[in-house]
Amino acid sequence: MHDRGTLGTYYFFSTAWQVLHFCSNQLIVWRGKGGEMTIPVSVAGVEHYFGLIVLGFVVGTYGTLIGAGGGFVLMPVLLLLYPDQSANLLTSISLAVVFFNALSGSEAYGLMKRIDYRSGVLFALGTIPGAVLGAINTSFVPRRLFDFIFGFLLIVAAVFLSVKPRHGVSTCESSHLSRYCVSRRLVDAHGTEYKYSFNYMLGVAISVAVGYISSFLGIGGGIIHVPALCYLLGFPVHIATATSHFVLAIMALTGTVVHIATGTFSQGVHQTVALAIGVLLGAQVGARLSDAVKGRWIIRSLAIALGIVGIKIFLSSL
Repeated sequence: MHDRGTLGTYYFFSTAWQVLHFCSNQLIVWRGKGGEMTIPVSVAGVEHYFGLIVLGFVVGTYGTLIGAGGGFVLMPVLLLLYPDQSANLLTSISLAVVFFNALSGSEAYGLMKRIDYRSGVLFALGTIPGAVLGAINTSFVPRRLFDFIFGFLLIVAAVFLSVKPRHGVSTCESSHLSRYCVSRRLVDAHGTEYKYSFNYMLGVAISVAVGYISSFLGIGGGIIHVPALCYLLGFPVHIATATSHFVLAIMALTGTVVHIATGTFSQGVHQTVALAIGVLLGAQVGARLSDAVKGRWIIRSLAIALGIVGIKIFLSSL
């Protein structure tokens, strides 16, 4: 007996694979001094597409496990794989992949009943203006400067996670902010109860910033949103990762639509399809692995990964 999450992933996987198969039978036109040569993509780069599917699976698994969408892992790899491509094109690919990852992961987390939908919709609406502006502004930033900013912010995020206390403190403890606070009570599919209160105005303000930064860098924003939900708003870690994934799906879709409208995304469709196949499967695995991983290890692994990736990108930009 298959559950709805498994069936949904199967149907999308089948469709995506057919699209990739169609793309793989198209022709590449190579132009040189001696004339033109047409080469089937299936001959020229089948190994490359398979590698992207594997990469997508890793990104989907880890990104969903920590609620970060996986863009912070994917973008550095894309920067290394395509050194001659613009940051605008690579962020469009990454955002589209983050969308598929977040969509699949949200489906799995939804079945686990860990998504705070009321808060998620509120935060998602806050990300939309920033996501639109961030996607537009990426086209005006030179690649070297983009790498510098990207690496620096990842390092800052890693340090923040390392020095902050393990448990967040709700801003509702301040009496002058209590009028903006709401309380939530969730019971997941395993019967675990979660109770927390948070300042919804602060949550929306954070979401606006997350929408811009994540769309600008093509990283999805979970690396910022999950720590903010935990440390600044007092969300339980597992609720934060699940709700953040739901928000990421809407935010990443917004950024992708902007890239499609500007014509940037059309150049990266083949890569996106291959990566999407992998992340759709990996997201389901990551969501289920979250049951076996304690909250503190999710935060620790996120900090370590951010630090390693950030240093690598930062040094390459100097």
